[in-house]
Amino acid sequence: MIKPHNLLNVANNIGAQELVCIRIIGTNNHRYAYIRDVIIAVIKEAVSTMSLNI
Repeated sequence: MIKPHNLLNVANNIGAQELVCIRIIGTNNHRYAYIRDVIIAVIKEAVSTMSLNI
């Protein structure tokens, strides 16, 4: 379960290491995001030697 302000570890090679969930999209008064829910997140920590391709 993901809720706003949770720190998330990134498991792909976009250059980001850690994300922070800001908002859960498409839920009506749900506190948590589950599988197939869409969230808005911000990159909190990135690899300094790699350019971010978003």
